[in-house]
Amino acid sequence: MYEKLLCNSRSDVYPCHMPGHKRKMAGFPMESCYGIDITEIDGFDNLHCPQGILLDIMRRAERLFGAETYMLINGSTAGILSAVSATLRRGERILLARNSHKSAFHGVALSGGRAAYLYPQYLQDYGLCGAVSPQEVERKLSEYPQAKAILLTSPTYDGMVSDVAAIASLAHERGIPLIVDEAHGAHFMLDQRFPPSAVSLGADIVIHSIHKTLPALTQTALLHVQGKLVDRKRLQYFLSVYQTSSPSYILMAGIGQCISILEQRAAELCERFFQWNQTFERQMKTLACMRVFSTEADRYKGRGIFAHDTGKKIISAAGTAITGKELYDLLLSRYGLQMEMAGQDYVTAIMTIMDTQEGFDRLGGALAQIDRELRPATEWTGHLRTDKRNHGQSLDSRHIDHNDSAVWLRTGQPACEMDAALEQRWKSVLVEESPGKISAGFVHIYPPGIPLIVPGEIFTKEVVTTLLSYKKQGFMIEGMQDNNNKVCVIGEEKDA
Repeated sequence: MYEKLLCNSRSDVYPCHMPGHKRKMAGFPMESCYGIDITEIDGFDNLHCPQGILLDIMRRAERLFGAETYMLINGSTAGILSAVSATLRRGERILLARNSHKSAFHGVALSGGRAAYLYPQYLQDYGLCGAVSPQEVERKLSEYPQAKAILLTSPTYDGMVSDVAAIASLAHERGIPLIVDEAHGAHFMLDQRFPPSAVSLGADIVIHSIHKTLPALTQTALLHVQGKLVDRKRLQYFLSVYQTSSPSYILMAGIGQCISILEQRAAELCERFFQWNQTFERQMKTLACMRVFSTEADRYKGRGIFAHDTGKKIISAAGTAITGKELYDLLLSRYGLQMEMAGQDYVTAIMTIMDTQEGFDRLGGALAQIDRELRPATEWTGHLRTDKRNHGQSLDSRHIDHNDSAVWLRTGQPACEMDAALEQRWKSVLVEESPGKISAGFVHIYPPGIPLIVPGEIFTKEVVTTLLSYKKQGFMIEGMQDNNNKVCVIGEEKDA
């Protein structure tokens, strides 16, 4: 595709068609990008009815991933929306992992469906959500026997993997499809040292954000479908609804390039990744104050997770004198290392097959140096901070057993169906005044985009405490108004 775009840009065919820049951008910024930016012209196929070069890219992806594949250029969001809409009709219920990305909740709302939540297990030591267990799925299937689909996030944003094979079996026993948001696990199929892909474990629809962990452009993703439980015509219809009718050929060429790289160099790239990763993890085991989850993941198997993606580096500063946000800022300002995100007690770094030895070495060296300067929060007086303090409760610091999967921390309590809440009138109230009120909107930290509260849930004191804590620390909060002071709740505004 890329070579064909280059050839077209160098031809003498004059573009009497969109886009408006006409590929005549010499002397303007980003000239090279405009030169290969086209619309659906002769010889370049159509994403919504692929019969030529785009179909070829999809077929090559199918050989790599092992299932019927569709290209997504509106990100995994478009795939999740399409998957939910294709399997759920108005008034029907889906079993939805409560730690799903916001797009999954949006999909349920748009389809007019209803959600019953699957609660993940909890890893108390790190303050992280683990996996959704097969036992939790079985309980909810017994409680909601008329459920029409299951949607699971595996791996999670933090790399926690569920027992997809067991959950797929439970779904198929009841004749319903399993949708797996495997956005962060597109690389799993590359090497047996990664967890197995949900495609190989029998999931009916699997969505991959190839731009997250593979060499692809931002906004590109793939949707895979297999088995007989998903109506292909209905799925294709919703893919055309949620994807733009003017897809970017630059993005689609990037998907083709990514597939070519994997076809030709996957083994080589994986081998060097695991070599450098092994050295990095040995170094991380010597840290005195901080901890890195991937070095300890094995001891959590069966107690919160089924497996863990070693590419997700969860670096915990819990129990030290710095917060996750401070560690995040320090890694950027002093060492030039941009983390994926910060939590209240940890930071997340994503390492992929396209990382370099320099990247692993810089991160490892920076963490080792910071660790040498740290002391426990009650003792530490070094130059990183000069005040002694107790951070109080972190985001997920209540003492809950690893095997208690029926609890979701720091979210609202369900009060009514999400679709009913969205149809109500709403008003804005100060965050401090929201406890006991029913949410009329979504509130989440981005990244990762997992709702702290969804429409139909009651604001609890814990939710409000969490939101105020995030606000104080300078986190980006979406869904709050008036400088992050107000939230939307069900009710009518009073006259002035």
